[in-house]
Amino acid sequence: MKQFNELHHFFTYLNHVVPAHWDEPALTDYQGKYDYTYGQAAEQVAKIRLLLNKAGVQEGDHVAICSNNCANWAVAAMAITINHSVIVSLMDAFVPEDIEKLVRHSNAKAMFVSSAVWEHIHIESLPGVDLIINTESFQLLYARTPQIEEVYRNSEQLFSEQYPNGFGKEDIHLPNDRMEDLMIINYTSGTTSSPKGVMLSYRNISANIQYSQETIPNKAGWSEICMLPLAHMFGFTIEFLYQVCGGCHVYFLNKKPSPTILMQAYSEVKPYMILTVPLVLEKIFRKKIFPALQKPMVKLMWNTPVLCKVVEKKIYSELMNAFGGQLIWLITGGAAVHPEVERIFRRIKFPFVVGYGLTETGPLACYAHWYNEVQGCCGTVVDRCELKIDSEDPYKIVGEIFFRGPHVMMGYYNNEEATKEILDDQGWLHTGDLGVVDKQGRLFIKGRKKAMILSSNGQNIYPEEVEEKVNSLPMVEESLVVDRNGKLVALVVPEHHIEREIIEEQMVKNLALLNEQLPKHSQIQSIEIMDTEFEKTPKQSIKRFLYQ
Repeated sequence: MKQFNELHHFFTYLNHVVPAHWDEPALTDYQGKYDYTYGQAAEQVAKIRLLLNKAGVQEGDHVAICSNNCANWAVAAMAITINHSVIVSLMDAFVPEDIEKLVRHSNAKAMFVSSAVWEHIHIESLPGVDLIINTESFQLLYARTPQIEEVYRNSEQLFSEQYPNGFGKEDIHLPNDRMEDLMIINYTSGTTSSPKGVMLSYRNISANIQYSQETIPNKAGWSEICMLPLAHMFGFTIEFLYQVCGGCHVYFLNKKPSPTILMQAYSEVKPYMILTVPLVLEKIFRKKIFPALQKPMVKLMWNTPVLCKVVEKKIYSELMNAFGGQLIWLITGGAAVHPEVERIFRRIKFPFVVGYGLTETGPLACYAHWYNEVQGCCGTVVDRCELKIDSEDPYKIVGEIFFRGPHVMMGYYNNEEATKEILDDQGWLHTGDLGVVDKQGRLFIKGRKKAMILSSNGQNIYPEEVEEKVNSLPMVEESLVVDRNGKLVALVVPEHHIEREIIEEQMVKNLALLNEQLPKHSQIQSIEIMDTEFEKTPKQSIKRFLYQ
């Protein structure tokens, strides 16, 4: 049995890294305002922490952050954490009414918000909030009392009194105990009638960071782009905390990650690691790789022994250059990867990884190095945790995926009923996802438990598996398979800039092509062409529930 190192607080990394790399770059707004070295970031964190403390925000108090990605989001989060207060992370994409509802539900005492969020805040609806600060400038936006205003006005003087000899490396001594304390409440949705704020402890976050450092150790001076929302646990834990715990330079992308913006950022930053969602990868492939593979001469070489190596090398080179040229790991998850995209990645031996995680595991659950993976799998369970398939035969019969271990959350904040539904008495987290494992422990996800469709003859249909085939058909951008009165219907967003009549003709052909590939019980009755793209979550997953 594999022996694991003792789990330690992630502050242990920072106590070493920050003084060691004091004058080296740490946090940068890509094409933005702020650019901190590790020393400058540490000093700003100390200033904000002292301000919060003097303004009455104490240990255990909750502080919300609702802003676009930026270096100051990261600074605010560290200040809250070092104050041993609790971060409440909210997507700035939530509608204003939902933001206010979640701030009240979380019992937040203070807030950090962007100007765009502040414009729509009704302070009278937030009676528990005493202090609001702008993430773009750390300017005071609201103080409930004159005393808090005075603290803010005198904050520089208070800091000078706290550190009369200036703030230096010798002041970095973060406490590395209290692992069981609550660190962050992360709200995965703002629209449910009963909000679910995932409670993650210092142990949960530390387990994620230590696993990452032990499995994919990073180095000071390496660059990385934080493109996922910091209010999403992959963005917060893996694109931010794990990076600074290794001394890396993190660039924060505060614009919508379109392929054009990403390609420019990759070229300039030259990241060693990229975390992205399959949709972004597929768009890049459609733009850069698929058109080249359709050229007659290239297609011939691609399918010819020996000559195919020339094409494979060229594709590898083109992709590596597109991602900045310094890429060591390309990691994706959150949805199924288009099979053809994955096949090409595997064929050219690109360092491409399909992982698996949840907010409730803070976020890592499964991972494997790209050279150990096989098509369609998403790795093995992370160190120190256990994986179980709730099935009579987990190798052949699909069952719900369960996890247990130090990555698993404490529960949902102020929602005991929802906590009991997902965490059982033995500590197993019921993910709601369905899958099987192989003899090597590799996980293969088959779909969501709630998305599964039961056919009229009792057969289980996993719409995600059918959607993979639909998405491979001509002129299909993306799709959803839904049950309409006992009949399966494919909702299809077609490729852009093609005449409607041509699309309709192709979809008739696609229906026949599709059903040739499917067993009778999961065949599609019709294809509906969507006039607009599917609505998506901030991490670019389709909001399936809107189309059921």
